[in-house]
Amino acid sequence: MLVAFAAFVAVAYGREPAAGVPTGVVLPTIPSSASRETASVAGAAGSSTPVALSSANGVSRYMAVAKPVAARAQPSASAPVVGRLSTRTPEGTTNAVLALARVERGGMLWIKARLPVLPNNTVGWIPRASLGGYNSVNTRVVIDITKLTLTLFRFGKPIFAARVGVGQAQWPTPRGKFYIRNKLTRYSSPMYGPVAFGTSARSAVLTDWPAGGYVGIHGTNQPALIPGRISHGCVRMRNTDILRLADLMQPGTPLTIE
Repeated sequence: MLVAFAAFVAVAYGREPAAGVPTGVVLPTIPSSASRETASVAGAAGSSTPVALSSANGVSRYMAVAKPVAARAQPSASAPVVGRLSTRTPEGTTNAVLALARVERGGMLWIKARLPVLPNNTVGWIPRASLGGYNSVNTRVVIDITKLTLTLFRFGKPIFAARVGVGQAQWPTPRGKFYIRNKLTRYSSPMYGPVAFGTSARSAVLTDWPAGGYVGIHGTNQPALIPGRISHGCVRMRNTDILRLADLMQPGTPLTIE
């Protein structure tokens, strides 16, 4: 776990990892069992048309990975595998996926989800039985790499905005659609700030780093560098800003980096 977390902070904080690790971890809500929902559909005549579970300007849903599972290109056990998921993140928190749609095929429920895998922006189909219950959020966060801004929306309306630091040209912050995986607090090193959010985005150039180079959003002890292109791919915020963001945003929130 320490090695995995060190890999996270190395990318998320744009420098070599320090010896300190967070003394507190905030987990996403552990969802309820999916067995009742799965049983109600098994053997029934369900629609083959996917039903949307998340909306860009409304409510989005995220789900914990209840057991290790392969995500597939189509809602079929014979479809190609596009990613493999474990129940825990590299930081030791509950692993979760952003649920996009649900469909029933042959008496089996499948969830289309955004995945924390390379290449970035990968989506896949996961058996419903391998996931926990639905958790809902009504927020969405957008990071503009050109303008160096972060904006948080609730039901499509902006409720918070701040200037940020992003990746340097050789270590760019990846663009695309992602989600917030977890929130970590109380770091022993001030260079990371008081709060960090882990995301499903991964560096496309630092893939040899342990745990795969996940990108984070975090505070800093160098606020004078913000706004700017200052990191290995992370998104840095002034500490006052990320503390405010932490009051407004929870894991599971969809993330767009543009």
